Formats: sequence, C-alpha cells, structure tokens
Amino acid sequence: MHAAHGMRESRGFEFESALGKIARVLTGQYGVSVVFSPEGPRVERGRIVIPDYPVGEGLSTDVLVGYLDLLVARARYSELNRFEALPRGVTAQLAQVIEDRRVCVQLLDAYPGAHWFIGKLREHAATRTQQRWRTLRWRDRFVCRVERALWNETASAAETSQSLSAALLASQDLLTAASQSASSAASIAAAQVILARVRALSAGDVNPMMFSVGTAEDLDDVTSDAPVDAFDAFESDGTRADPNDAASPPGEAGAGSAALDGVGMGHAMADAEPAATRADNTLPAPRTWTPPRLSIPLATEFDVVNDQTGLGDPAEWHTLRAAARAETAQLKARLERALSADERTRWRREQERGEIDRTALARLATTPGYRTPFRIRRATRGRDVAVTLLIDRSGSMAGRKIELARLCAAALADVLTQLGFACEVLGYSSIESPQMQQLCARQRAAGVDLRRYNRLVERLDLQIYKRFGAPDLSGLTGIDCGHENPDGEALAWAATRLADHPAERRILMVFSDGYPATGDGDPLVLRSDLRERVAAIQKRGIELVGVGVLTDAVEAFYPHNVVVSRLAELPSTVFAVLSAMLLKR
Repeated sequence: MHAAHGMRESRGFEFESALGKIARVLTGQYGVSVVFSPEGPRVERGRIVIPDYPVGEGLSTDVLVGYLDLLVARARYSELNRFEALPRGVTAQLAQVIEDRRVCVQLLDAYPGAHWFIGKLREHAATRTQQRWRTLRWRDRFVCRVERALWNETASAAETSQSLSAALLASQDLLTAASQSASSAASIAAAQVILARVRALSAGDVNPMMFSVGTAEDLDDVTSDAPVDAFDAFESDGTRADPNDAASPPGEAGAGSAALDGVGMGHAMADAEPAATRADNTLPAPRTWTPPRLSIPLATEFDVVNDQTGLGDPAEWHTLRAAARAETAQLKARLERALSADERTRWRREQERGEIDRTALARLATTPGYRTPFRIRRATRGRDVAVTLLIDRSGSMAGRKIELARLCAAALADVLTQLGFACEVLGYSSIESPQMQQLCARQRAAGVDLRRYNRLVERLDLQIYKRFGAPDLSGLTGIDCGHENPDGEALAWAATRLADHPAERRILMVFSDGYPATGDGDPLVLRSDLRERVAAIQKRGIELVGVGVLTDAVEAFYPHNVVVSRLAELPSTVFAVLSAMLLKR
C-alpha cells in the first residue's frame, strides 16, 4: 500500500488525490478526504488535514505521506475526544507525544511499509527541532527530549543540558512505562505522572543529586523566562497560556506547548486522572487552585455591537435569497401546509345561538328552561414564536462553512419572515484589543489579582445582521468570519435580546463548529462557562438547540443538538429541525 514511495515528485491535485485513496484504504472509511492546510496536522470527522508545507527543498512528498500515516494512525487507534477535552498546554502536548508513538507502533505492525515514511517524518521533525532549539523554552525542550527517548533517538550535543538530563533520569522508569501505553487514557495518565515527577524535582522535593549527573543545574534557573508573578496567566493544568501557541507537528512538540516551570506546574489540572494514576504516592500533592466557573472579562467597555440590518447590497441579497429559496422551496411549502392544517380549532360552548353542541343534548332534555345548547367555532393561530439564529464567526468557519451558514441563515430568515414569525440573525467572535492590552498591563503593574478574569486582552465582536421587526434582510450578506469564539458570553448576549422580545415561545438556534476558545482564556473555564450559560438560558424558558457544523462538540453542551456531518446537508437539516420545533404545541 505504501508503494506511493515513488510519488515523491508528484504535485498538486494528483498527489492530494493519491493521498486520499491511501487514507481511505488505511482507515477503511470510504468518505475520508485529505486536504492541505496551514492549520494541520489534525484529524476531523471524515477529513485528514496535512500541514500546508510547500513540496520542494527540504521537504519531500515522503514526509507528507509520513504525516498521512501518523494521522491515519490517530484516526484508527486513538480516542480523539479524550485529547480534544484536554486544555491546551504541556500536559496535552506530552500526552500527544506518548500517544503518537503508541498508535504509530500499531500502524507499523499492520503496514510494515509505513516504516520508510514515518522515518522520513521523524528526520524532518528532528531537523526542524535542531534549527529552532536555541529559541525554545525549557518546557519545550523537555517535551522534545521525551519524544526522542520514546522513539529511541539519540539527542544531539546541542540538545543536552544538565537540567534536562536530571529530569529525564528522574523519570526513566515512567518513560519506560509510557512507552508501553496501551490506550489513550493510559497515554494521558502517563504524561500526568511524568509531569508530577518533574514538578517534585524542580520544586526540590526530590534530591537531584540522587541521580548520576554531573554538576547539576539549578532547575529554578530554567524558569527565568516565565515569571511567577503573573499567576493568572497560568492554565488550569499549571502551564502558562500563550496566545500565540498552536498545535505543533509531531516531533516539534516544543514549538507551541505551554510553559513547564517549577512553579507553574504546581497547579493541578481540573480534569486530571485520579491521584492514584496521576503521581507517585510518595510525592507531595501539588498545590491546587480552583478556576472560576464563568468566563469573566477584564472589561466590557471595548466590546463592539454592530447593527448591519438593511445595510447589505440589495443585488447581492437578491442573489443570496434566490440561492436560499432554491434550497428550501419545497421545505417551506410543506411547513406552510403543516402550519395551516394545524391551526388549532376551538369551540366556544354554552352559547344561545350557533350549531347544536351534542354534549349539551342530555342537559337540554332534562333541564327545563335550559337556553344555551349551542357552540361557536373559533379558529386561532396559537403560535406566537420568536426565533434567534446565532452564528459562530470564528476563523475555523472560514471557507465553505461560513458560506453555507450564510445560505442557511438566509433561507431560514426568509421563510420565517414570509410565514409571519419574528426572527433575528446574530453573529459573534472575539479579537485582540489594543485598549484591553493596555488596561491589562496597567492592572498587572498595579499588582491587581487578575485570576478571576478569563478574557484579558480580547474584545467581543458582535454583529446584528437582521434584528426583530425589520423586514429588510439584506444585512445577511455581511455574514463573515472573525477570529476566536467565546461561545458562553455571546450566547448570554443573544438570549438577553431574545428574552426582551415579547412572545409566547422563544427559540435560540446556535451554529458552531467546535469548542469555545479565545486566545488568552483557559479552555476549561470557557467550557464550564458555556455549560452554565446554557443551563441558565433553559431555566428562562428559552428553547435552545445547538447545530454542530462538521463537529459533535455541541453534544457536550446543548441537551438539544443536531450534528451536520455533510456541509451540503446543513440547510435542509436545520430547516427540518426548526420546522419540527415550530409545529410543536
């Protein structure tokens, strides 16, 4: 199957198509596709994303095939949801290193021909690590050295130091156990145990002189690039959050993981494994700090709400509306017929005129002077419903996702308006704010404790594309992508607007393609914040539904949810869900 070795001079679509065929065979899934993106490497539902490196000098197609093999191994043998649930930081990075080695071993057992490509990937990763070694922080270097040890690779002279040697020797038995990991849960637990050991070593709880190293470096020295006064900047697993961090390719674990320093790593990860599996019982328990359950911004004065209602280009709106109606014309006709047929028919009884009420005939026969045996039919609509569509505008929605979300919102808003339902279309994202950055710097300089805040340097970017009561829908043409997605705060904003609109029933439909995220926020706090907001909104009587666009992340937050696994099905699927809700009494 890996005769693709001869494809190293291939280019463009043909090469991508060949990788797709290999992926479908290796995964055993017919619908799997392979794409190149700067956001790779990663595995999505039905898609494998390979880093968008240029094929040419320093990178042969063999390395790209190596990436494919690695990602296929993850797709086949790894529990991806476990790693998605981990907060970004050194724990997740080290766990992924251990897991990648485990799943690659399984793939190599099944497909020995993959040895060549995995080997080329390892060589490429080693080269890039050596080129950037001098710029890496200690925590990044430690993860790289652990990865080399797991793959039985020899570190270069430039990659050695006394402190790293002490940490690796202190963890030798744990590294051996990690190399024998048999599951994703075991890989995560192994990472947690290793980091607990290093915490103890760097904190002085374990004597470094018990290990046979030369003149040992003081491990406190390696934390000089991560000052401990900014306690609030640490992630919940004890690592320092870095807005510029990004998922690193295998073999480059040190490139974007969070800080591994003696003080920061003392904070326990909120969703860590039980203590018995997390650390040696002989070691003292790490210091803990419980993060807040709600994501509280440092300031809201810089948040922007932009009303685009009626400000879109009319010609562009007519084109969008025509495409939307083509998608949903039949669905709209069926909904209209169902609403008409389901008009609730009520009777006003005990009337002096009208048609005979059969239930009153016995009383008419037995009660002298009874004068009201009639009934009058009265038809009432009985559906006073307001609907809000809230769209995630994060950068990951760019491309086909946001195009179909725009089409879907246009189709739903057009139909709801025609049928007389009140509707509103909103969008949200967040973006770095220079004013908030300056405010945050002033607060830090003044010694303010910022731990209670989870949005320090980003402002909300909220868009109103069509507000309640406005007949002009042209503003929907402005639906576009922003940057990050603080779902909880945006959801609360949309729910407040919806609650203020008078209606018997209120429906809030959220379109999202992943977990909540901001560049400077703790992922665990963002997720707990979203769950708290969802619960509070439901208590207010608002009917909430989460629509997952190529993701099942909505299942973790919204009790009523629907996952759309094929983008082309988004308009019809969402229309069917909303129709069922409108028809519900």
